[in-house]
Amino acid sequence: MKRRGKNLVEATEPEVLDLVVRGGRVVTPDGVQAAELGILHGKIVRLAPEVTDPTHTELDAAGRYVFPGIVDAHVHFNEPGRTEWEGLAHGSLALAAGGGTCFFDMPLNSEPPVLDAAALRVKRELAEQQSCVDFALWGGLVPGNLDKLAGLRDAGAIGLKAFMSNSGIDSFPRVDAKSLYEGMKRAAKLGLLVAVHAEDDALAAKFTAEQQAKGRHDAKAWLASRPVEVELGAIRQALEFAGETGCALHVVHVSSPEGVALITEARAQRVDVTAETCSHYLLLNDKDVAKLGAPAKCAPPIRDEKRRLALWQELRAGHIQTVGSDHSPSPPEMKTAKNFFEIWGGIAGVQHGFQLLMNECAATADQDLPRLAAVLARNVARRFRIDDRKGLLAEGRDADFTLVEFGPKRTIKADDLWTRHRISPYVGRANRTRVTHTYVRGCPVWADGGVASGSPKGQFLRPTHT
Repeated sequence: MKRRGKNLVEATEPEVLDLVVRGGRVVTPDGVQAAELGILHGKIVRLAPEVTDPTHTELDAAGRYVFPGIVDAHVHFNEPGRTEWEGLAHGSLALAAGGGTCFFDMPLNSEPPVLDAAALRVKRELAEQQSCVDFALWGGLVPGNLDKLAGLRDAGAIGLKAFMSNSGIDSFPRVDAKSLYEGMKRAAKLGLLVAVHAEDDALAAKFTAEQQAKGRHDAKAWLASRPVEVELGAIRQALEFAGETGCALHVVHVSSPEGVALITEARAQRVDVTAETCSHYLLLNDKDVAKLGAPAKCAPPIRDEKRRLALWQELRAGHIQTVGSDHSPSPPEMKTAKNFFEIWGGIAGVQHGFQLLMNECAATADQDLPRLAAVLARNVARRFRIDDRKGLLAEGRDADFTLVEFGPKRTIKADDLWTRHRISPYVGRANRTRVTHTYVRGCPVWADGGVASGSPKGQFLRPTHT
């Protein structure tokens, strides 16, 4: 006790921090700074040039960037029902190995798909048991489930996903124009965001028929069957509906600068819309698809080199709000058909896609890493209303971060992959970016090339509703 006048004031010792991250260069959307993080009870409580509080543990980040935990709003982990395609355990670990601390799982590849609250609760329970990172869950918007949307919101769905073209999953049919409009109108009243796979189904069928009539079935024919106009027609319709209904719209995996331009114009007209592109559209071009074959098949397809470079320009200009992986793996036997049209589409890139984006920015890291911090973390958390906890290295936020270093070039090998099936278009690619550590809520998940002991279990995230 210390005596002060007639009052007794108890002398208290400062609380000892759980962890201090020392010596790194902290990345935020505002820039890169030499700073240290102090972490207590899973939260960042200090961000300063030097943290002097006593601590139980220190993590040496010297020579590395301290990057905010990546929030991947677009993954297909396919569980329950198709666990043999990937699974929550494999998928979340691969994400952590690539610097991710949170994912949003899409509703369609699980069986049953997440079209009502009961299906969402089943998937949530599985993810709470198996995921090593935090997570949110998408609900689906399909013809006939409008009466289930309120239940999905109440169960905590992060948003609703709709396909404007054939999804490839019979139990998850595409929305026609009427279903999409009515669904978006209902979603607006419920405060739910709607994400769309924007490809015009009729146009895709038309161009596919033209290629097949010519007897063409190789990778180049597949690309020709999905020209940019297939994407643009669907984006225009979705933007029109969003403007009329007031629904928050998120256009996923935009593959072309023309698509980004349509969304940018709509935002200028105060339509509540955001654009997501994916790592593979920024890293690969159509010639890579012809060379790599099945591992590089996706829809919308990879575009030409001119468009790839233009997407980077749009990203640096701030016209692309988020970047996701669209990680969509499948067993090897689904990737072996001679007819490229029959090969199951989907790129498995959750582990190396984000690293390779950083790799592209290695020479300009201090200028470009802040932009990546925005589109990979902060903007995602803001758009999906989890930014009270996620998306930023700041006091009061969850201590989700990754340590990134740039070193000698290494060739990515299939044996490096932590996904269930070691298939990726990035195998064989040179990479000088290395994620050395990934922490979720102050606990290590990934450390020095392997799984950290005592990894936490993932927590379910739901959006805050206004």
